Amino acid sequence: MSDSSGLYVVVLAGGISHERDVSLRSGRRVADALAEAGHRVVLRDPDAGLLPYLANEHPDVVFPALHGSSGEDGSLLDLLNALGVPTVGSTGAAARRAWSKPVASSLATHAGLAVPRSIVLSNEAFRELGAASVLRVVREALEGDLVVKPGSGGSAQGVTIVDEPNELPRAMVEAFTYDDVAVVEHRVHGTEIAVAVIDTGDGPRALTPVEIEPRTGVYGFQARYNAGETTFYAPSRLSDAVSTSVADAAVHAHRTLGLRDLSRIDFIVDTEGTPWFLEANVIPGLTETSLVPLAIEASGTDAATVYSGLVRAAAARAQV
Repeated sequence: MSDSSGLYVVVLAGGISHERDVSLRSGRRVADALAEAGHRVVLRDPDAGLLPYLANEHPDVVFPALHGSSGEDGSLLDLLNALGVPTVGSTGAAARRAWSKPVASSLATHAGLAVPRSIVLSNEAFRELGAASVLRVVREALEGDLVVKPGSGGSAQGVTIVDEPNELPRAMVEAFTYDDVAVVEHRVHGTEIAVAVIDTGDGPRALTPVEIEPRTGVYGFQARYNAGETTFYAPSRLSDAVSTSVADAAVHAHRTLGLRDLSRIDFIVDTEGTPWFLEANVIPGLTETSLVPLAIEASGTDAATVYSGLVRAAAARAQV
């Protein structure tokens, strides 16, 4: 869909995080959609030449499609703000709140959202207090199946489902491979749901919730980015009442964390219809197998329209 009076947009993709390849795929999709909408688009890696390039070029808007620490820990977003470059997405401070899973969960709990019980462990404490003693306390405090995940990061990297006690030590090692903090969480059984929240200037609104049904039962990295590994239902198979509840919870989480423009909020909906907050993503995947594009299509619009609306909102915000 063509958009008259196109803007000069720099899409950032790549980076050096574990999610570089996914970011490149997201960036290409965003760039293609914005070009379709009539914008002049340049796709760039966030390398050592990026900041001088932006300072010299003065693009109308930057659209980060960077996953992992390259874009989601708030560092780059702070620098873009310092340069005065209008940017799609959240502020650096908001990104840091969402990037830290323990912080996001604490804020969500305080805001009244249902959040699984968890114990947060630093690698240092885990070693100093003795792995065996720590894991014994964890098992006694968190009954049933567990989820172990890094304290930050995305694409389910370093995440392990633990349904046998002897699997917990290896799960901890896997999580600490990606972060110095690990979260051990009670596993809520139910339906995995992702909700995209979009704000093009009229306030945040939830798009159609997307239901996730992995072939293996676990929505891990391979299931996320390899076609055929997961069945997606957009719209989800939830009842209208539960769908509305999940959508409301997503917008509430988005507002609670102070997010802006675009986010994806992930939930598990239990058998009673309660949405349990898992995490928030400030720069969600936008690849051909990602959830936000599915939600956009299911909501009756298209990526070119949505992404163009986001860059125009960012440009307008800079004028205020």
